[in-house]
Amino acid sequence: MASGFFALLDDIAALMDDVSVMTKVAGKKTAGILGDDLAVNAEKASGFISSRELPVLWAITKGSLLNKVIILPVAFLLSAFVPAAITIILIFGGLYLAYEGAEKIYEYFFPHAHASEKPVLEELSEEEVLAREKGKIKSAVLTDFILSVEIIIIALGTVATQVLSTQIIVVTIIALIATVGVYGIVALIIRMDEFGAKLIDFNDSEDSFSDKIGKFLVSALPKVIKSLSIIGTIALLLVSGGIFSHNIDFLHGLFESIPSIIVEFLLGLVIGMIVLAIVSLGKKIWKSMSKK
Repeated sequence: MASGFFALLDDIAALMDDVSVMTKVAGKKTAGILGDDLAVNAEKASGFISSRELPVLWAITKGSLLNKVIILPVAFLLSAFVPAAITIILIFGGLYLAYEGAEKIYEYFFPHAHASEKPVLEELSEEEVLAREKGKIKSAVLTDFILSVEIIIIALGTVATQVLSTQIIVVTIIALIATVGVYGIVALIIRMDEFGAKLIDFNDSEDSFSDKIGKFLVSALPKVIKSLSIIGTIALLLVSGGIFSHNIDFLHGLFESIPSIIVEFLLGLVIGMIVLAIVSLGKKIWKSMSKK
């Protein structure tokens, strides 16, 4: 009886050891998309009235948790019964990520002309502000869903050879990190300027230490968000390129003399530009057909 109990403890310890190792591996594999997830959601959760930033972020976080609840069981079922579907989903997800990265680069060099400037928040009615919030929340949750699919599938791919119990625990941990960790950091980022303003008002003395720190935090927020956007774009192309090079046979081992990070970036960029050109052409054809 006692030996059976200790054998069970030994099995649990071995499982936890496997989980720890594989969670680190899966974390490294998904780091790029987590970085992009952070950049995207920091941008989407900002730009609101100060008192509404955290409620909006909480609404997005709840949507993200619901996304994970929907995606995780489907991913485990596919892994168990239709494993080939995982690779197909990965490649399609890679195409989407490459497209997103290429579109951001194209937009940077050839920005779209905006017909009119968006009204500032003070000019909007309460109903318009709430409608704007709902629209941004819905957009953020949809983006989170797409990125969550990729995060979970990539994490699942790293533990595909492990037993089902290890797969479930590792991928669930990564999914929780993708929500709790990412949105926790986003909350700190979007409240950075608010904290800075409180430091500035902390005392009446001019140019005090708290004033300097506060002014730095206030001025740093837009730069941090912009930096995250750039890092996220690079991460999109690297992750997508990695997906293509590891899951498409004739691309695997391509240009072995060149560092893999450069090859993956260029693969993501080239394929992303091709997808962007196809999508743009499709939109033009659709518009011309709809006018007739």
